[in-house]
Amino acid sequence: MSVREDILEIFEKERGNYLSGEELAVRLNVSRSAVWKAVKQLEEDGYEFDAVSGRGYSLRVSSDVVSKRGIEKFLGENAAKYDIIVYKTVTSTNTVLKEMAAAGAAEGTVVVASGQTAGKGRMSRRFHSPSGSGLYLSILLRPEMNADEALFITTAAAVAVARTVEEISGRSAGIKWVNDVFMDGRKVCGILTEASFDMESGGLEYAICGIGVNVVPPEGGFPDEIRDIAGAVFFTPPLCEVKNRIAAGIIEKFMAYYGNLASRPFFEEYRKRSVTVGESVTVLGRGEPRKAFALAIDDECRLVVRYEDGREEALSSGEVSVRRDTSAGS
Repeated sequence: MSVREDILEIFEKERGNYLSGEELAVRLNVSRSAVWKAVKQLEEDGYEFDAVSGRGYSLRVSSDVVSKRGIEKFLGENAAKYDIIVYKTVTSTNTVLKEMAAAGAAEGTVVVASGQTAGKGRMSRRFHSPSGSGLYLSILLRPEMNADEALFITTAAAVAVARTVEEISGRSAGIKWVNDVFMDGRKVCGILTEASFDMESGGLEYAICGIGVNVVPPEGGFPDEIRDIAGAVFFTPPLCEVKNRIAAGIIEKFMAYYGNLASRPFFEEYRKRSVTVGESVTVLGRGEPRKAFALAIDDECRLVVRYEDGREEALSSGEVSVRRDTSAGS
């Protein structure tokens, strides 16, 4: 590792405590000048330090920069199970990880970024991914399953995200079928699972579960086209480290579910967290938009709807928008 990486690892473990330049130089067997340069590099990357003459440097508890060491700190002993790769900005964590998967990367490889220039959403939409306010991660899986079962990867991820952001923020989280996490009626997370199939066996060669979380509102607010629907886990930047905690929580909970995907231990919670069932919806992505009522989520994770003509259908693909009666104050 570089001096910068070595020093960051120490500061992450000693967050909030002061470490002198002399002490760091001795521990790493480098010059005090090298320590100073490494601290300056970290500051340029967004890390916030306090410096006191005679005491040294302290990484602020509130410094909230995504890092490999920071995520691993919250994963604890489980960190060894994953190959976590962190970037400041990428085109898309899914795109980067797909290239790695095609080159033979192992299951459990995780790509994390603080920003994306070409974030991907469902139905070929772009996912707004500004640097600094969000957290974007993709997890590589190599499951033994067919295409029909792949939907449960997204289901498991949605519950993992909902539980994580709820635990860390103290605010309740719901799930809009099939892949969005909502808080107080606003979307704070989108999930996109992409897969490569083996044409001979019909099974998955690999799957990539991409997750984008709006941790805080972006500077200047959300773009006009999503301003009425988008939200964030925190209304203002919290005075503590949360992004690494969120990343670690999602990884740990999701992979625990993934290890028991056949028994679906998360599925009843998915149903209970639904903000779609019992609502009037508009079915999209299947020709002309159609008004319907969401009746239930069946055992195959299909959304059962009843159209205005009385016909019922179980949707396994497409998208729905929830149509609430705002005049009633809901």
